[in-house]
Amino acid sequence: MRILVTGGAGFIGSAVAAALAARGDEVIAFDIARSARLDAVLTDRPNVAFIQGEITEWPQIAALVQARRPDAVVHCAAVVGVTNSLASPIGTFRVNVDGSLNVLEAMRLFGVRRLVNLSSEETYGVFERDRIDESHPNRPLAPYGISKYAVERLACDYVSAYGLEVVHIRTCWVYGPGLPRPRVPKILVDAAVAGRALHLPGGGDYRVDHVYIEDCVDGIVRALDKPAHRFDVYHVSTGEAPSLGEIVEIVKELVPGADLSIGPGPYRFVDGTQAVRKGALDNTRARTELGYAPRFPIRQGLAAYVEATRAGRG
Repeated sequence: MRILVTGGAGFIGSAVAAALAARGDEVIAFDIARSARLDAVLTDRPNVAFIQGEITEWPQIAALVQARRPDAVVHCAAVVGVTNSLASPIGTFRVNVDGSLNVLEAMRLFGVRRLVNLSSEETYGVFERDRIDESHPNRPLAPYGISKYAVERLACDYVSAYGLEVVHIRTCWVYGPGLPRPRVPKILVDAAVAGRALHLPGGGDYRVDHVYIEDCVDGIVRALDKPAHRFDVYHVSTGEAPSLGEIVEIVKELVPGADLSIGPGPYRFVDGTQAVRKGALDNTRARTELGYAPRFPIRQGLAAYVEATRAGRG
């Protein structure tokens, strides 16, 4: 297949591009700029092409889809994260909503039917329970979650009106080698492997589903490959929600002598914004419909992350 991956130089997009190329697909990675991770893919895989451009520029998206005629699109391009969206809500909506609309419209005009959209647990807002499934109400709060849910609703309209096939992957805190954002568990693993002390003042009681990058990519590719879908939303997750305090203890076990600690209480992002209540994403639907089975529960995922960081791939 010929697959267009928007955000193809990003953390998740480059990993998706690598996985698709490894199995022989022709991949078009579209992004605002190249990255070291994508450069490695381009070096190893001649069946990956990089196209530089802006997701917000309609002429660029239209010309790309018209010229390359992909069989499907994996849409990863976005301004990611609550703090980034609060810092630039206008930019967030331009990229996340306007950019997604450009992709949908180009698909409609040039006959591309299938889109796998990378969405987020932020569409739910505050979790009502410790473990939720896809029927949980969507009440997003910050610009990031609101924009992600707006994209899902726009896509539903294109499905109904024009017959597009759109599947949304709601995942949670994706981590692993190449994670660019300075948050748990990256900051813990980096400090432990480097032998630096790191003592976080609070957040130890906060629980959230952490998804290793390889599991995230596996769920996306399975959704891309499934011939027909009964559902338009899937949780790609571990189905568990360790506390940040538990994650600290696991990293300390994996790196003996690591000088790490975290205080109790809620978690706050780097700008001081308190994270809303979250928990685990039930992945029964993805298991049943896609054959998805996470291979990296938190201990195994952290172990793989530590190993990659020690090898200089963190």
